[in-house]
Amino acid sequence: MAGRRSLGRRFRWLWGAYAVSTAGTWLAFDAFALIAVLALDAGPAQVSLLAAVGPAVGAAVSVPLGPWVEVRRKRPVMVATDLVRCVVLLSVPVAFALGRLTLAQLLLVSVAVAAADITFNAAAGAFLKELLPRQDLLVANGRFEATSWTASMVGPPLGGAAIGLFGPVTTVVADAVSHLLSAFGLRAIGDAEKQPVGRHASVVRPGDLLEGWRHILADPVLRPLFLNTLPVNSLIMAASPPLLVLMVDDLHFAAWQYAFAFAVPCTGGLLGSRLAPRLVARHGRHRVLVTAGALRACWSIGLAFTGPGVPGLVLVMLVEFGLITSCGVFNPVLATHRLDRTPAGRVTRTLSAWSATGKATTAAATALWGVLAARTGPRTAIALAGVLLLLTPLLLPRRSDATGAGAEPAPVAVESDGC
Repeated sequence: MAGRRSLGRRFRWLWGAYAVSTAGTWLAFDAFALIAVLALDAGPAQVSLLAAVGPAVGAAVSVPLGPWVEVRRKRPVMVATDLVRCVVLLSVPVAFALGRLTLAQLLLVSVAVAAADITFNAAAGAFLKELLPRQDLLVANGRFEATSWTASMVGPPLGGAAIGLFGPVTTVVADAVSHLLSAFGLRAIGDAEKQPVGRHASVVRPGDLLEGWRHILADPVLRPLFLNTLPVNSLIMAASPPLLVLMVDDLHFAAWQYAFAFAVPCTGGLLGSRLAPRLVARHGRHRVLVTAGALRACWSIGLAFTGPGVPGLVLVMLVEFGLITSCGVFNPVLATHRLDRTPAGRVTRTLSAWSATGKATTAAATALWGVLAARTGPRTAIALAGVLLLLTPLLLPRRSDATGAGAEPAPVAVESDGC
């Protein structure tokens, strides 16, 4: 099968580095919020501030880094951002041990990690495009997607258990170590990367900051995908805190039941990522993007009908399974399509612009839905997000364009971001 073939030693090291850092990230899921509550006695407003402001400011900080990274070799940038994340994350347990940890430090670390995440992912996309031939990109993205869903299924429960056994900063230490291991894995790939065109350009011009957005908005296929993905991801994530309040506070589900309701459906992400190459081979990339993109908008409205007891838990699991399976198909196909339609000299700026906008939009929507839930109740906020999601398929591209806008010509072949 296409999804099982070997993509070479260098890809295996890249995949391994991604796997270990992703495992660490999901192990430390919501770690800063838990530290703020358990160690700093933070209230809901402070936790919301930490959740929204850190990623939003980190996204803004990452914007000028895109053009700077574009003209440099990507592997050293990826190693550097891994080391930055390791160092800043380790500052948290050190400050905690010394009794000097503050909410301000958590906020600064959150900003630094968010900016490093965006920069790393943008550089990794450009590196992957150079590393593999076009016909292997969907297989590679499918493997990354499957790895991410596996980590999201296993990491948070293990992280919660580790915090209960060893204290609130345990998972932050594990996350820091995972980035250090990722840096070693990236170094093992070897130094065969080409020198980027325009490497001599050391000064970032103001126009360079907008190049990623210009490319996205000028492309007749990327533009609608971008305008669709922003509200879909934002509304899905914005409904998560009200759903937590509804299940744990109003309906009195135990914390383990809440975690279980979201861990089990992540198997849908594995299923979707494995199906993606086969679906593209049979139906074509455009049809899969449009169909899976529409399907992922149809599920969340069901969460507004969550009730108490086993029936309510089963409903949440079924809805989340359908949503995550749709995302598992859509995300690797989108990632591959985005790389195909972006010239090598614009990949980093394009991915940085896409990711930074997504993080900022999600942060704003999360804050807004928090206010809405406080005024109208969590069920109403969840229902409104679900209704608005039903409108988002109207933003998907109407037609297929087999040639990338400005992309290098290559034979079309099939193979395997997002929710």
